Amino acid sequence: MGRFGVTEILIILAVVLLLFGGKKIPELMKGLGSGIKEFKNAAKDDNQPAVKKEEEEIK
Repeated sequence: MGRFGVTEILIILAVVLLLFGGKKIPELMKGLGSGIKEFKNAAKDDNQPAVKKEEEEIK
């Protein structure tokens, strides 16, 4: 129950294709990609001020 084989992955992909259709999947992936990109940018922006504060404390 822990690992997925090739057969299980193919079944999952077939179900996703049936549920969403061939035209909707690229739109979903585009939205997912942009969401991940925004998350990474926000995480990077949040991290930078903390580094600057540490540098100021050292001086």
